[in-house]
Amino acid sequence: MMRHLLATTCFALALGAGATESGADPYEKYAGTTIVVSWPALSHFQAAEALVDEFTEETGIEVEIDALQYLKLRDRQLLEMSKDEGEYDVVSWVVMWKGEYVAKGLLTPLSQLFTNASLVDPDYDIDDIADAYLQNGGVVGGAKGYLPGKSGALYGIPFGAETSILAYRKDIFEEHGFEVPETYDELRALMPEIKEKAGIGAMTSRGQTGHQVTAGWLLHLAPLGGRVFDDQWNPVLNDAAGVEAAEVMREIVRTGPTGIPSYGFSEAAAAFLQGDAAMYLDTLKIAAMTRNPGLSTVDGKVGFALHPTGTRCGSETGGFAVGIPANAPNKEAAFLFIQYITSKHGDRRMVELGGDPIRMSTLTDPEFVGKYPEYSVVAEQLPCADPDWRPLIPEWNELNIDVLGQALTRVITTDEPIQPIMDEAAEQARAIMEREGYYTWRDYRAGQ
Repeated sequence: MMRHLLATTCFALALGAGATESGADPYEKYAGTTIVVSWPALSHFQAAEALVDEFTEETGIEVEIDALQYLKLRDRQLLEMSKDEGEYDVVSWVVMWKGEYVAKGLLTPLSQLFTNASLVDPDYDIDDIADAYLQNGGVVGGAKGYLPGKSGALYGIPFGAETSILAYRKDIFEEHGFEVPETYDELRALMPEIKEKAGIGAMTSRGQTGHQVTAGWLLHLAPLGGRVFDDQWNPVLNDAAGVEAAEVMREIVRTGPTGIPSYGFSEAAAAFLQGDAAMYLDTLKIAAMTRNPGLSTVDGKVGFALHPTGTRCGSETGGFAVGIPANAPNKEAAFLFIQYITSKHGDRRMVELGGDPIRMSTLTDPEFVGKYPEYSVVAEQLPCADPDWRPLIPEWNELNIDVLGQALTRVITTDEPIQPIMDEAAEQARAIMEREGYYTWRDYRAGQ
């Protein structure tokens, strides 16, 4: 396992940095403890390494980071968290994994730690964390098992969370008099116009077979009023909204840069960053990428706007959250670490270090809004971020890749009628849900 030990300081320095005026130090009990953190080798988490250094300097709690390639992270975490006593004290998960982790009893309910007055910083202010991020990444057990509700419980805090916004080339829009689309009707009318008048791909998109093309479709499904399942787990991905979202995908491919059917996230972003597309509708992470000279040729030419609306507003919810395994050896020190990196101070430091904020106070801070023009857009977008943007259930991986990921490839690479393609996908989805027992109670009552 590749692991690196971040900088540590002596016990005396930790006490001096962390002490209050009265001399009480909430970290003193844990100074010298080493916690092990599992998270992905992605840019937000790489930026967080300096913040982790600062945590160690202030608290005396040492931190080892096990940073793994994203696609290897889940298997490694499941292995460690399934042991009687695991190696990890903190784990970071993609929002799709939270239900599986809780269903298997692998996570510690954070309420156990938030009730400990000696651990909880009274200035932490969990209500300041964006609701969409907190519910999407950290709450399990509410409606449908993954949505907010009275039966839900908190297992994680968002860290590296995201929603979707529209990025567009200001220079191209100004040159040709294009209006920034606010609705899907305007977006669909604009795409062929950009292709014809500007001679550039209108919009880039993920389109690679499997979960990438599904992610592209989901971006349009929510604002167009669609869902993958209704409240009784009946597949509704083939209703009018689902078909319209698929039609939008087909139009994006036909008016966009060449190669969308092979684009994953990186390729779709690169097409915008290298000037091959006039618009990008996906994660807010594109904003920081436009300012990175190693990635972008369009810095200073990009504007940001809200995700267009259809029958409603509905942007993406996704990214990562952090929590504590049920078998963690150092739960209290782990909680102090999570609290530190997601606190108001920690959130501001993450921005300064190049990461993404999770708190509304950070997104609306005039200092940051003046420097990062997307922040005001994100703050306005978050109330529309859809916690049911995709079903966060254990079966989602199969549905995402093997069902929708195959059907939507046919949509964007052929001229076949879309409705039959989506009908077939809905039948396959229903068979999976039947196999996994989602209709047990319905069938039981029908037989009474």
